Amino acid sequence: MSGTSPVILILGAGPNIGRGVARTFASKGYKVALAARSLKEGDNTDSQLNIASDFANPDDVANAFTRVRKELGIPSVVVYNASATALCPPDDPFGISLDAFNRSMAINTTSVFVAAQKAALGFAELPDDAARTFFYTGNILNIATIPSLMDAGAGKSASAHMMMAAAAAYKGRGFKFVIPATLDVSVDGLTVCRFYYADERKADGTAIYKVDGEAHGKLYWELAEAKTQGPWMQTFIKGVGYKEFDSLYTPSR
Repeated sequence: MSGTSPVILILGAGPNIGRGVARTFASKGYKVALAARSLKEGDNTDSQLNIASDFANPDDVANAFTRVRKELGIPSVVVYNASATALCPPDDPFGISLDAFNRSMAINTTSVFVAAQKAALGFAELPDDAARTFFYTGNILNIATIPSLMDAGAGKSASAHMMMAAAAAYKGRGFKFVIPATLDVSVDGLTVCRFYYADERKADGTAIYKVDGEAHGKLYWELAEAKTQGPWMQTFIKGVGYKEFDSLYTPSR
């Protein structure tokens, strides 16, 4: 199935954001690779590859990249859209088991690390005109507290920090990291990849909860096509696009 069309890999391809992003990029000529636990690999087509994956197991992330490279080519856009939480009592954020916490962290953070690492390695092999963009679908939990979602907030915060640390580490070598988060990696002054942390909000900046898949698709497409670096933390509103809200972060551009 490999060819000259660009490839997008969506890790955590659910019926809302995953489907919205896939539909948008497919309409622009991308071949689409979807990875999720519920997918049936027998439904593959020449332009869509389904990969059964469980992101509680980081090895499944690495295996997904191997499959996509072999069957479609190196993905120039990667979306990490998987998320997990083990609800705990609002008055007892530690009222979950260690196993449940570890599973959430594996899905929300450890597998994100593997995905970002694999994506960056692949981006370095792509031509200069490739999108080379990584999106992490986040939410408000990296800056706000919802006690019953403690484990999810810990994971989102860790993944956001992962991107921020990369931004600081590579800046002196011509690398740019701005994180839905954007992370830009450059080699010898040439931009290799960008990473974003996306967070859809209501117009007043509060959490929206019922997120819009098509709005994510539109934002991700625009950022993938952009020639300049956007803010690392892409807080956005449906129908408006990026909007900066006050947070504990100092905006980095």
